[in-house]
Amino acid sequence: MAAALNRQDSPTHLRIASYNIHSSVGMDRRRKPSRIAEVIKELDCDIIALQEVDNQPGDDVESMQLEYFSKVLHMSAIPGLRMIRKTGEYGNALLTRFPILEVRRHELSYPLCEPRGALDVHFEVYGRTVRVIAAHLGLRRSERRFQWDEILKEVDEESEVPTFVLGDMNEWYRGAQTLKAAHRLFGEPPSPPAFPSFFPILSLTRIWVRPSDSIAEMRVHRTELSRVASDHLPLTATIDLRRLWRDVVTE
Repeated sequence: MAAALNRQDSPTHLRIASYNIHSSVGMDRRRKPSRIAEVIKELDCDIIALQEVDNQPGDDVESMQLEYFSKVLHMSAIPGLRMIRKTGEYGNALLTRFPILEVRRHELSYPLCEPRGALDVHFEVYGRTVRVIAAHLGLRRSERRFQWDEILKEVDEESEVPTFVLGDMNEWYRGAQTLKAAHRLFGEPPSPPAFPSFFPILSLTRIWVRPSDSIAEMRVHRTELSRVASDHLPLTATIDLRRLWRDVVTE
């Protein structure tokens, strides 16, 4: 794994992340979206996939979590397909600093399981197009196989566009068919464990990039705050744009 990189102002790198925020309920069982926002600030990422974003009705300024994050972090928010529960809406989302070109939402629901979906978004990144597919896959193995097959079909339709696939894949078995299929298409990037946050041993959160050699660094964001803010730690990837586009990016 590459050594830690210094943040640069020149557009040679971008940083992405995936973070299951557990409805902003931390390991202390306190629901604090403001604490999650502070962790996201620590990440200093350009595109962030969030899972388990909870929108609760109420007068609390933090009750509508995605809107709250967008406001306090000064980032554009893109909601995914949401599950409807008694307490409100619940699902995955993207936050970004880049212009949004196109948004698609793919239905990934499987019979007799919770509704699931994937966000499929084109961004303008320093004048080029980048595609991001963010998902939170299901708990059953057959469900995950179905969902990953659907994602691969979408990826194949735009094979020429640099693509990131990221999210909580809920896959703890290293020999799983879902992971093998992903690695055949994207290569096998580092997958450091990020769950549970107090003692991470499982690599449920994943980030794949095509082309795969554009990954300059993959790391789990482990700080005093992130250990308590959610039951998952964020996973970040730093992308070398010169490799992503296979030419020199002007500084």
